[in-house]
Amino acid sequence: MANMAQTVQDERLKQEGLGARLMKRPELGAIAGVILVTAFFLITADSAMFTLSGIMNFMTPAAQLGILAIGAAMLMIGGEFDLSIGSMVAFAGLIFGASVVTFGLPLIVAIPLTMAVAAGLGAMNGMIVLRTSLPSFIVTLAFLFVLRGASLVGLKLASGGSTQLRGVRDAVQDDWLAPFFSGDAFGPIFVALAEIGLIDTFKNGTPKVPGIPVEILWFIALSLVATYVLLRTPQGNWVFASGGDRNAAANSGVPVRKVKISLFMVTAICAALVAIITVMDAGSTDARRGFMKEFEAIIAAVIGGCLLTGGYGSAIGAFFGAIIFGMVTIGLTYTDFDQDWFQIFLGGMLLIAVLFNNYIRKRVTGER
Repeated sequence: MANMAQTVQDERLKQEGLGARLMKRPELGAIAGVILVTAFFLITADSAMFTLSGIMNFMTPAAQLGILAIGAAMLMIGGEFDLSIGSMVAFAGLIFGASVVTFGLPLIVAIPLTMAVAAGLGAMNGMIVLRTSLPSFIVTLAFLFVLRGASLVGLKLASGGSTQLRGVRDAVQDDWLAPFFSGDAFGPIFVALAEIGLIDTFKNGTPKVPGIPVEILWFIALSLVATYVLLRTPQGNWVFASGGDRNAAANSGVPVRKVKISLFMVTAICAALVAIITVMDAGSTDARRGFMKEFEAIIAAVIGGCLLTGGYGSAIGAFFGAIIFGMVTIGLTYTDFDQDWFQIFLGGMLLIAVLFNNYIRKRVTGER
């Protein structure tokens, strides 16, 4: 009996090695992917890709996709999908554009209004899914078409027959909130760095990189906030529990319905943020804004370690998954490869990520 007790005690005190703990981290595959893709482009791409301006070039689209991917990742961890977020970007762009151009609203009103409309539609998605028990895949697929069609109709009404609404930049250029959602941040610092020779300049002395695009700052901030919520708060535990086993979570007192509806709202708000940033940068909005981004965001989340079955994933993983997208999308322009290889890469990365995540899930759960 004493030997048995000692064995039990030894098993309980046994600690996992560092390698075993790292293997269970959902973002491991995405980090490895970033390393491999970086190594590939260091060998094959022009050296300009990894200059400061080159890094900003691929981080800008990565950040725009990454904001969507973080929302998609949190929803996937909660056990649901949202295929309408790409169309939500177009529809939110319509709401925002019409607010500032057609109705002349200041940004302090237009931005909360746009996000409130998006949050309301996200809540509607969640309530339909929960009340009907239909798969979120089907419900949000329907909203994908509804919102895309509503964007087309709304833009024609707002612009007098066109599917594009112009004049956004002129409407917001003097607004005090504009620098927080458009352009480059920390410009004076980059000018000072250029003056002392730490940043490359044009012939007239202006820095080649005028600052950090604001979407990159939003991307980093949202990644940190989402990671903190998931790993350091009770709400984060609720998200994992709701996605892992809904019934068990509900029986344990987790407000599953509120959690899932909140996640749909967060995903929609992320889409609205991308819409606001891209519309202000472009100075116009159109019906094709956000086209196919729902699939890219979900793929970035899967590459980042999210399981399709829910209950497992990482916001930081989605962060690195989006960076992989940005590197490949822009990086191919620095090489002699045909850019259509991006589609092949996309499918290959998705398949590898799903196989890797499935292997990790089995290691974590002990399945065979």
